[in-house]
This record gives sequence, structure tokens and C-alpha cells, in this order.
Amino acid sequence: MKNTTPIFPKGEKAAAAVFTGTAYVNMLISDKDSVYNCQVYDVVFEAEARNNWHKHPGGQLLLVTDGKGYYQERGKPAQFLQKGDVVAIPPDVEHWHGAAPDSSFTHVGISPNTQKGGAEWLSPVTDAEYTEATE
Repeated sequence: MKNTTPIFPKGEKAAAAVFTGTAYVNMLISDKDSVYNCQVYDVVFEAEARNNWHKHPGGQLLLVTDGKGYYQERGKPAQFLQKGDVVAIPPDVEHWHGAAPDSSFTHVGISPNTQKGGAEWLSPVTDAEYTEATE
């Protein structure tokens, strides 16, 4: 029998301005006092949900904990992701990530080097871009 108990509680609904579909973000370590120079957050995407194109000046790490999803860098083919996958995203690389069309997707995100600034949100991933990436 499959254990579907999430590792972390579902967070707050993600901002519609930077997500397409429904996703939830649980900020685990906000580092408001700049002690660690990183943020750690759990993101749950419902099927087809994804974030906008964006980049992080300090890079980003994704640790996939459940479901199926995709990660894509601008100008490159999308990568299929599933539980246990890890993605290391270099600083300032434009990318998006989100759920597969038929599955929810959960990852722990880590934004290191936050002293360099936060995420820069760009345009939404269009339905055509998403369909091409996930076919």
C-alpha cells in the first residue's frame, strides 16, 4: 500500500501572479535574519500547475519528494522528474518547474546565497510551451 502522507504540511496557496494552476508553498526556513543565506520551502503542485519562468541570482536546488513533474531551462528540452530526483540550477539560469499533466508534484526547494537577491519572476509558461515540454 502506497504511503501518501506528505512529509510537510501543505502551505499557503501560491500567488496566481507567478503560478499557473494551483500550488501551495510552505516556507520552512525564510531566513529573515540572514543567518544562513538560504531559504528552504516545500512546494506542492496540483496536476498541470507550474511556476512562471524565473531565475535566482544565487542558484536553486530542487529535491523531489513526491509525484511526477518537469524542469526546463530556457532553450533546452524539459527534464522529467520523479521522487528522489535532485536538480541543481546554476545562478541566473531562466527556468520553470511544475507538475505533470496527470500527477501532482512536490519538491523541497532551496535558494542558497540569498544575499545576492531573491527570485526574479518572468513571464508565465504558456499552455503551448507546457504542452510541448510535457508530451
